[in-house]
This record gives sequence, structure tokens and C-alpha cells, in this order.
Amino acid sequence: MIESLSMIGLIGGLLILIILTIRGVNVMIAGPLSALFVAVMGGMALLPQLAEQGQANYVASYMDGFSGFIASWFPIFILGAIFGKVMEDCGAADSISHWIVGKLGLNHAVFAIVAACAVMTYGGVSLFVVAFSVYPMALSLFKQANLPRRFIPAAMAFGSVTFTMTSAGSPEIQNVIPIKFLNTTLYSGWQVSIVVALFMASFGFWWLRRMITKAVATGECYDERPNDPIIATNDNLPNPFLSMLPLVLVLGVSFAFHDTLKQSALLLALTSGVLSTIIINWKVFKNLEGALSAGTAGALVAIGNTSAVVGFGTVAKASPSFAIIVNAMTSLPGHELIGAAVAVSVIAGLTGSASGGQSIALPVLAPHYLDLGVDPDALHRVVAISSGALDSLPHNGYVVTTIRAICGEKHKTAYAPLAALTVIVPVLGVIIAIGLFLI
Repeated sequence: MIESLSMIGLIGGLLILIILTIRGVNVMIAGPLSALFVAVMGGMALLPQLAEQGQANYVASYMDGFSGFIASWFPIFILGAIFGKVMEDCGAADSISHWIVGKLGLNHAVFAIVAACAVMTYGGVSLFVVAFSVYPMALSLFKQANLPRRFIPAAMAFGSVTFTMTSAGSPEIQNVIPIKFLNTTLYSGWQVSIVVALFMASFGFWWLRRMITKAVATGECYDERPNDPIIATNDNLPNPFLSMLPLVLVLGVSFAFHDTLKQSALLLALTSGVLSTIIINWKVFKNLEGALSAGTAGALVAIGNTSAVVGFGTVAKASPSFAIIVNAMTSLPGHELIGAAVAVSVIAGLTGSASGGQSIALPVLAPHYLDLGVDPDALHRVVAISSGALDSLPHNGYVVTTIRAICGEKHKTAYAPLAALTVIVPVLGVIIAIGLFLI
């Protein structure tokens, strides 16, 4: 009976979180409420004082997840948001977008955004930082091309969390975690990875362009908002190549120090990016102090939203039914690669985290499947790709932050195209990967 109620609570809590998020309820409210439902239905003590020694309780579990994420990511969120704002305020983002339009034409505005996100992600820059950094340029390009801005989150997410994040060679954590459990490398399964990445990139971009074209054909266009930055003309913009230098610096420093400094390499890279932007464009800032304040405020909202979702995931993992689901998912019958893909995808969906799905499933899956003789390289690549599918459900921290805090959109209008590219396309990629490995 208790297990049944706990299962209802876990699934129901997830559905409540997804529904409230799509309906536009503040995640800082939706997250704790949904987690409370999970805790109550799972028989979890609500307060630390009511819990037995060693027993999980709602408040402590939620706040451990909430505060833990802030402790790990706060400096990077602050620096990433400030970097994006100073690039916007000095006109560097507009300068780059004007240069791209001049070279590629407005027809390739969407391609430029996807490519910029892909290069930075594959270079090791955090997904959140990529979103903060590329958004000002994306906004400028969409305005010049008169495209519906609700597709900006989809374009940025597609370039960041699909064909680059989980591909062979990527330094993102989703490609790093399996190494510890499988004794593999970043390039494991690279032959299949190339085929899958090419499929996801080409098919996903075709689908993105098709969705935007259909929206434009029905009369959708760029909608100006009161708080939008004013885009200057070419005559008043800084040199585009100097404007690109901070972006190149962030990418270069992050890549160069990734192996030695790990996540701290991003702190060094973003500090270099912010300082170089200020030094290069010192004379052309409209309101530097305002940009710094706006970046800080935006980062606080973004990291708060993400932490609220992470807190829900922590309570979900403490629920009695979560262990039952993990055990069921990691004991699926059939071929091992299919079982691993399903297990990692489902757990990533429940926790709203690709890395969470891997970290929970792999300690159980890895030794069992390796003992059965499964190719570790194939398992590495399937696990990596599958982790980037159902993790992009509406409650995912990156999804919430990108749609709401960075782009200022609503799930109701922006999530459908994002889901098509970051859920359906990776699922197809996983199917292709498994098929190729089985051949």
C-alpha cells in the first residue's frame, strides 16, 4: 500500500510540476509544491525534527538539492549572465549579428545561432553560459530577419544539447560521466557517433527551419517588447572582429584549461571574456553599470529557477518508489543496449537531468552489463546519447532557465518546438545508434 501511494506520488508530482510549468506558474512555487506532493504520498517526514535519525525528510532533502546547485554553479551563472549583458550593452552582439547577416544573408540567421551554440558547447563551455552568451546575438538576428522570437530557445537548445553535447569528443559532463564506470574515453564509439550527430544536425535543422517557415506563413513575425535593447546601425557599432574576440577568448581559455581546472576553467574563461569586452569597448558602453546590475539580477532569477527544479529531483530520489523504478529500469529484459537506453532516459526524465540519469543508472548498469560482455564503447555512446532525450521535459533546469529567465518566453508558446528538437530528435538518434552498434 505504501509503495503504491509512493509511486502515485512520484508520478503525480512529476505531472504536477510539468503542468504547472507549462501553465506559467513560477517554478519557485511549482517546484516545492510538486516535491511536497511526492513527500506526502511517499510517507516522508516533512520537517527534520519529525524524521528519525538517518531518515530523509522533505525540507532537508529539497534544500540540499536547492542549495547544492547554487553552491556549485552560482559564480558561473553570475559571470555568464554578466558576459551576455555587457556584450549586449556595448553593441558587440549587434555588431556580430550585422556581420553575419552581411556575409550569410538573413536567410541563414537561424543557422548562425545554431552554429554558434554548437561550437561553444563542443568547445566545453557550459550549456547555461552558452545560452547567456548567444541570446543577445540571437535576439538581434531574429529581429533583423523578422522571425518569431518564440523559436529562439529552440534554436539555442538544438545547437547546445543535441548533436554536440553527447557526441564523441565532447568535453561536456554528459560525455564524461560514463568514463568513470566503463573505463572508456571521450571518443568511445566515435564512428557511430559521427553518423548519429550528422543525422541529428541535418534532420533537426531541417525541422527547425520548417517550423519557423510555417509560423511565418501564418503571419507570425518578430514581436517588439518594451525592454528590448535598441539595435544600433552599422555606423555606430564596434568592429565585428574585435567584438568576436571575447567569445573566442571564452572558448579558447575554457578548452585550454578544461582538463586541468575542470569546471573552474569556466570561471577563468568567463572572467577573461567579461574583462576583455569591457576593455575593448570601454568608450562605447551605453550603461555599463546597468548592464552589470541587469546581468546579476538575471543570473539570480535563472539559478533560482534551476535550483527549484533540482530540489524537486532531490526529493524524488529520496522517495521510496524511486528506488523501485530504478531497479525496474535497470533490470529490463531484452538486449542490453536497449535496456540501458531506456533506463537512462526514464531516470533522466524523472530527475530532469541528463547527468542525473547517468549517475544513478550507471553504478548499477555498468558492472552488470560489462560482466555480460557488452562492448563498453557502445554502451558509453548509447548512454550518453539517451541521457540527452527525456531530460529535456518541461521541468528540466536548462529548459526552464533558457525559456523563461534568459529569453523571456512562455512554455506555452516556446516549449513545443524545443521539445521536437531536444526530445524527439535525440530519441531517433538513440534508435539509430543502437541499430548501428547491433549491426
